[in-house]
Amino acid sequence: MSHAEWEPVIGLEVHAQLLTRTKLFCACETSFGDPPNTHCCPVCLGLPGALPVLNGRAVEMAARAALALGCTIAEESVFARKNYFYPDLPKGYQISQYELPLAKHGAITLENGRVARILRIHMEEDAGKNLHHGSLSVVDLNRAGTPLVEIVGEPDLRSAQEASEYLKKLRLVLIYLGVNDGNLEQGSFRCDANVSVRRRGTEKLGTRTELKNINSFRFVEEAIDIEIARQIAVLESGQSLREQTRGYDANKKQTYALRDKESDAGYRYFPEPDLPPLRVGAEAIEAWRVSLPELPEAKRARYVAELGLTPQAAGVLAAHPKVAAFYEAVLAAGADALRAANFVQAELLRDVEQHGLEASFPISPAQTAELLGLVAQGTISGKQLKEVYALVARTESSPAEVVKARGLAVLSDESELERIAKEILEENARQADAYRAGKTNLLGFFVGQLMKRTKGSASPELANRILVRLLEGQ
Repeated sequence: MSHAEWEPVIGLEVHAQLLTRTKLFCACETSFGDPPNTHCCPVCLGLPGALPVLNGRAVEMAARAALALGCTIAEESVFARKNYFYPDLPKGYQISQYELPLAKHGAITLENGRVARILRIHMEEDAGKNLHHGSLSVVDLNRAGTPLVEIVGEPDLRSAQEASEYLKKLRLVLIYLGVNDGNLEQGSFRCDANVSVRRRGTEKLGTRTELKNINSFRFVEEAIDIEIARQIAVLESGQSLREQTRGYDANKKQTYALRDKESDAGYRYFPEPDLPPLRVGAEAIEAWRVSLPELPEAKRARYVAELGLTPQAAGVLAAHPKVAAFYEAVLAAGADALRAANFVQAELLRDVEQHGLEASFPISPAQTAELLGLVAQGTISGKQLKEVYALVARTESSPAEVVKARGLAVLSDESELERIAKEILEENARQADAYRAGKTNLLGFFVGQLMKRTKGSASPELANRILVRLLEGQ
């Protein structure tokens, strides 16, 4: 039986760490990479008598993320205890939200037009981290209590590629908002994938498995595709599937069972007795809505409609907020939109260092605009652009100063270029005769020789015009 007879059904649950300075319910720092168990207190350890106090900044970040994704913010939501026992959960429960989450009903639209709905967004605290060294296992509780949003998607995705695109779009929105750094490797942006298959044309959902904590976009696609193939193979062999939580082994290219899937009832949710209901007023919601920046999809559309960029170029420039801000600063400094877009894509981005929300550039927007202006004015050629850019990136000088100091200005003295061109034609008389006999593609050879002789400083347009005139006796 062909896999074409089966339809994958995928829904994603994303945990995104909020970029607050302190934890969700205490004043411990959230910094990453510090010595183990140095950011812990009675609250995040769950010691008797310690009471949680909600971090207002985390609420604001979570609400802004929800608004950017088209969700409706609940004016009242409730925290709950999710009870389970694991070494990295010192309290024996996690403070989360259950029946009354912070927000509901958003969506992300994919490039193929499919609308991937978001069921809910709720706030919760992170667990610690288990570390394994051979037969020894230890626990680092620095991360315990770090604020998260869990973004629960509906089962609307139909391929691993759609799942990857959904994740990338979601991650970019959170980065633009400044609420998450999008770091999959460090675990600040984590994905669980709920995967099932059903025969095409049927409405009933199949038995799902949950793939836990996949830490790269490539592995998301791999793991989902492999799990889909596994489920189809099981069903076509006449066996039944079990509802499981599974991991993914990237080396062996296979998923593996971790445990049977827990039910909500197994977590014994009940309202957190130490926290009152979270009430968010309409004025606060509107203020957060107004504060939202231009989001990547809107920015990309504007670049196409107003600046005349291709969708591909617009997507590249809008793919990081700092790159987009740099590009717009170049335009504000007077550069042509298309010329700037081409330069940033072709040259600059190779040297840009991106670290989550941050990015560092080798030259400033003002230097970039000046550099492109020198090309537009004919002071330097497009070929010289790369050389001057490299020199400017290594100094504090302006592009004009570099051009002057290095003698890199375009040679546009027509009489001087004509003299050099005549010498080249005399030295290559056989090729000149061949050109005049009809092999006009040799013009490129002569232009190359002239550019070589002038060390690339000749105006290409003028060089072409002079050579054609001399070769054709005009």
